[in-house]
Amino acid sequence: MVNNIKWKELYKQKLMSPDEAAKLFESGDNVVGPLSNGQPLGLVNAVAKRIREDNLRDILYVSGVDVRWFDLYHPDLVGKVTIDTGFVGPATRHGVGQGMFTYTPCRLGETVDMISRCRADTLKSLVCTMVVSPMDKHGFFSTGCNVDWGWEAAKVSNPRAIIVEVNENMPRTHGNNQFHITEVTAVIENNVPLVELPHIPITDRDEKIGRFIAEMIEDGSCIQIGIGGMPNSLANFLMDKKDLGIHSEMLTDTMVDLYEAGVVTCSKKSFIPYKWVGSFAFGTRKLYDFIDENPLVEMHSTKFVNDPYVISKNDKMISVNGTMQVDLSGQCASESVGSMQYTGTGGQLDFVQGAWRSKGGKSFLTLYSTYTDKKGEVHSRIVPSLSEGMFTTVSRTEVQYVVTEYGVANLKGQNLRTRVKELISIAHPDFRSHLEWQARKMNFIP
Repeated sequence: MVNNIKWKELYKQKLMSPDEAAKLFESGDNVVGPLSNGQPLGLVNAVAKRIREDNLRDILYVSGVDVRWFDLYHPDLVGKVTIDTGFVGPATRHGVGQGMFTYTPCRLGETVDMISRCRADTLKSLVCTMVVSPMDKHGFFSTGCNVDWGWEAAKVSNPRAIIVEVNENMPRTHGNNQFHITEVTAVIENNVPLVELPHIPITDRDEKIGRFIAEMIEDGSCIQIGIGGMPNSLANFLMDKKDLGIHSEMLTDTMVDLYEAGVVTCSKKSFIPYKWVGSFAFGTRKLYDFIDENPLVEMHSTKFVNDPYVISKNDKMISVNGTMQVDLSGQCASESVGSMQYTGTGGQLDFVQGAWRSKGGKSFLTLYSTYTDKKGEVHSRIVPSLSEGMFTTVSRTEVQYVVTEYGVANLKGQNLRTRVKELISIAHPDFRSHLEWQARKMNFIP
C-alpha cells in the first residue's frame, strides 16, 4: 500500500499538459512513435504547435501505419519537420507520394534495430512517445494494442526522454510491454477513442482464394493473417478446423471470431502454448475489449514476434499476406504502385521466412488475377516482369505459394520452367497465352 501511494505521488509529479510536455522537445530531436493507435495524438499536436511558436527545426518524426491526421503533418511544417514512416498509412500516403514525407524500407522485425543500431548517431537526441493504459497499483503502464517497435526502442536505446500519453481506452495487455512510472520523463492524459477499422466486404474472388488456402491448412496449425476481405473470407472457411494457434504481428477481429467458435485454442502450439502471441492489435472495439486484461493474450515487441527464428518454433506455421504484382520468375511486389510507396515491407518477409523454417509450415501470398485502371482497362497482376518502379518485397528465392482466384502456384525450389507453368495456370484465362508468349520471348520456356 505504501508503494501504491508512492507511485501515485510520482505520477502527479510527472503529470503535465500536452503544451507543457511539448516544452521538453528541442530542435534536432529524433522522435519515435509506435504504429496506429500507439501514436499520442494530444502530444504530437502540441509539439506541432510548439514548433510553430518557437520556430523549432530539424525534427524527425518516425512512426508507421498512420491512421489519424496529426498537425505535425501540415504542409507548413515541411522543412522544419521530416515525417519518416516505416509503413505508409492512410494519413501519410499522399505526403510520401508527393515527396513531402519520406519512407524507410525496413522489415518490421528489424525496426527496433533501425532505431538503436542503424541510427546510433541520433540516440542522444532520441525522444520516445507512445499511448499507454492507465497506471496500475504497482506503478506500471501497458502499451496495450501497440507494443510493435516503440516499447523496445525506448527500453534499449537509452532515449533522452520517454513521454507517455495515458488513455483509458487503451487496453492493458500481458506480455513484455510495460513501463514503470520511474522510467518515464513525463505523463499527459488524453482519453480519445481508439481508431477502429471499418467493415471490409468479402468479394467472390476473396471467397475463392480463402477456400483454396483453407484446404491446405491442417488442424493444429498456427496462423498469421492480416486484414481485408480475403483474410475475413479465409476465417470463414476455417470454422471447421480444430485447435488452431495464433502467432501474428497483428491481432484481428477475425481471430476473435475463430476463438469464439472454438477453432482457436492454442493447445497444440509447439511454442508458447495456450497463448496468443502478437505485437499490435488493430480492429474494432470488440478486439480491443477482448485483449484487455486477458491472460490468454501476450503482446511483445516486433523484434521478438517477427524474428523468423522465433516464428519457426511454431510447428505448422501458416502465413497469409497480400501482394500487388508477381512476375514470371516469382518476384512479389507488395508495397508500391509503380514507384509510389503505398504501404510498406512490414512483416511479410519475416513471416515468409519463418513459415518456411517451421516444421510443416506454409506461406501464402495472395492477389486477384487482374485489376482495372482508371481508364477502365483490365490488366493482369501476373506479369512477365515487374512494372517499372515497383519494388520487390519478397524475392523469388523466398516465395512458397502464390494464390489467386484461379488456384495455387507452388514456387519454392522450382525452376523457371515450372514457375512459369504454375503462375500462368493461376493467371486470368484472358492473359495466359500472352504470358506464355512473353515467357518464350524471355527464354524462360522452350
